[in-house]
Amino acid sequence: MKFGCCLGIDQAKIVHDARFDFIECTVVSLMPEKSDREFAEVLKKFQDSPLAVEACNVFLPGDMKIVGDTVDHDRIKHYVEIALQRVHQIGADTIVFGSGGARSFPDGFSCERAEEQILQFLSLVADNAEPLGITIVIEPLNKKESNMINSVIEAEELAKKINRESIQILADFYHMDEENEPLENIVIAKEFIKHIHIADTGRFSPGTGHYPYDRFVDCLQRANYNQRISIECQWNDLHKELVRSREFLKEIFETKKV
Repeated sequence: MKFGCCLGIDQAKIVHDARFDFIECTVVSLMPEKSDREFAEVLKKFQDSPLAVEACNVFLPGDMKIVGDTVDHDRIKHYVEIALQRVHQIGADTIVFGSGGARSFPDGFSCERAEEQILQFLSLVADNAEPLGITIVIEPLNKKESNMINSVIEAEELAKKINRESIQILADFYHMDEENEPLENIVIAKEFIKHIHIADTGRFSPGTGHYPYDRFVDCLQRANYNQRISIECQWNDLHKELVRSREFLKEIFETKKV
């Protein structure tokens, strides 16, 4: 099992010093709609990072709608091509497709049509991801953040429909808890789960709340999951909580021997 954190590249040293295995940064921070010259300074920060950037989240900017009547296909195509090239450049091999603002459909719009547009988008992404060895993981979000794909099972169904090797799914402990989704769905969808996000009560750091980590770890164990886990949360005291979270995760996962 590898543990990481969703933070900016400027915080890579702090995460490294807290003995995490990787950092998860955002795709939008790679400025896919800016020139290579403008990206060069940002790229150097990633190249100089003391910690590997193995995954990226925040795939799309909120104003880049991929569903609805105002989809700009040319903008999306250009963005996806550049974004995946830059993700590959920094050495990451996994992109989290959450992007609730981009994928939510407007009132009065057909849910079925929205799903067709999501599948069309994922097909475009897969065409660009597969030659680069990049995996896209669909992230179920709670209904406050998106009206599309709100459970692990819905994400699994979508991955089955797209049927591309590069399109898999993510399970997020926070979103599952918000939706009262059974943790056992992790076991049901185990063949498609390739990434995990975690937090604790109130979306704060692991070990500070009351999330049922024993049951969560048990489900990961029964799903034979032994890959990456990223903390995605709000921090009150980043330095202290990073160390405490790492210790908490080490203890609970070693106790369960996942």
